[in-house]
Amino acid sequence: MTDEINDPLTYKIIGCAMKVHRTLGNGFQEVIYQRCLAIEMEKQELGFTRELEMPIFYEDIQVGTRRADFVVENQVIVELKAIIQLEDVHLAQALNYLQAYKIDKGLLINFGARSLEVKRLFSKAHKAKN
Repeated sequence: MTDEINDPLTYKIIGCAMKVHRTLGNGFQEVIYQRCLAIEMEKQELGFTRELEMPIFYEDIQVGTRRADFVVENQVIVELKAIIQLEDVHLAQALNYLQAYKIDKGLLINFGARSLEVKRLFSKAHKAKN
């Protein structure tokens, strides 16, 4: 079993987010942080897709679409926020992305607080395996 706290990929992504927050601080719109995080992940040679649209189904009927901020190396969903405080609804949204995209790991990153907030997320399937 991979040590989830020391996972090299999520560690690298968090490092990129820390650099962005250290440089910009809080107070900008989410899209600014998204663009800056993309620059930092490119510097780290991480493969990612921004705003990858995913269909959402209800009983095998497509009822809409959602977009995760980043899918990194096809292994980690990264959802960004730029708000004063994370709430349970933001955590639920990010966990739903894991399920919709069928990806085991995710990061919920909030640039809006004075200190960078990072929540590591794991799908139900990932928890069942470990």
